Amino acid sequence: MRDRFNINNYSNLGQRVITALIGATIIIAGAVYSPWVYFVTFGLILGFSQMEFYKLSGLDGMLPLKSFGTFLGLVIFSLSFFIEIGHLADKYYFLIFPLASLVFFIKLYRKSDKKPFTGVAFTFLGIFYVAVPFAMLNVAAFSVDENFHYEVIIGSLFILWASDTGAYFAGTKFGKTKLFERVSPKKSWEGFLGGAASAYLIGYVLSRYFNSLAEWQWLCIATIIIIAGTYGDLIESLFKRSIAIKDSGKILPGHGGFMDRFDGLLLSAPFIATFLKIF
Repeated sequence: MRDRFNINNYSNLGQRVITALIGATIIIAGAVYSPWVYFVTFGLILGFSQMEFYKLSGLDGMLPLKSFGTFLGLVIFSLSFFIEIGHLADKYYFLIFPLASLVFFIKLYRKSDKKPFTGVAFTFLGIFYVAVPFAMLNVAAFSVDENFHYEVIIGSLFILWASDTGAYFAGTKFGKTKLFERVSPKKSWEGFLGGAASAYLIGYVLSRYFNSLAEWQWLCIATIIIIAGTYGDLIESLFKRSIAIKDSGKILPGHGGFMDRFDGLLLSAPFIATFLKIF
C-alpha cells in the first residue's frame, strides 16, 4: 500500500507538481500566518541552500567553511529581519564584519588546507550568493511602510513560479531557438517568452488583489524576475556545469535541490529590494 503512494512512482512532471504544491503550501502558509513563521521557514530554506552550495563546492575540490559559513549566513539573515522589524538598531549590522573576519582566523589553523584562500573565497561566495539575497527579502518585505507585508514575498514567488512554469511548458511545446546553449542547451527563447507572458499575467492579477503595491510596481517586479530570474537560472546552470552535475541535490523530488528551486530568487531578491526601497 505504501509503494502506491511513493512519490518516486510518479513521472518527473508528477513529482514536480506534487513537490511544488507541498512546498508552496508550506511557504505561503508560513509567510501569511506571521512574520515569525516566515522568519523560521525562510531561515531553514537559507540554511539548506547554503549547505548545498558548500557541498557542491567541495565536489570541485574547494574547502569552504561549511558550518561557519552557514552560521554567518543565518546571522546576516537574522540581523536583517530583527533590524527591519524594529527589534534591533541599524548599528548591529556592524557585527557582521568582525564575525566575517573570523573566517581568516579559522583558516589559519587548518594545517591540512593547501589552498586556504580558495576556501576563504568560496566561504564568502556562499554568503554573498545565497545568504545576502535571503536577507534582502527581509528588506523587501518591510520596504512599503516599515510593516511586514507578506504579499510582497508570496507575490514575488508567485511571479517567479509563473515564469518558471510558463518557460517550462512553452519551451517543451515550442522551443527551437536556443537561449544560451553553451550553459543550458534546453532553454529556448520561446520558453523565455512564455515565461515572461505568464509572469506579467500573474503580476497584473496580483495588482488587483494586493494593494500594498501599485500595478506598475508589480509589473516592474515581474520585469525584474523575468530578467534576473532567468540569469539566476543560467548562472546556477553554469556553476553545475563547471563541476559536471545535473542537479544541486536530491531532496526535492522532480526539482533537485534547494538551489535548483530558488536559483531565480537569488539574483532577483537584491534587485526587488533595491527597487522597492528607491521607488
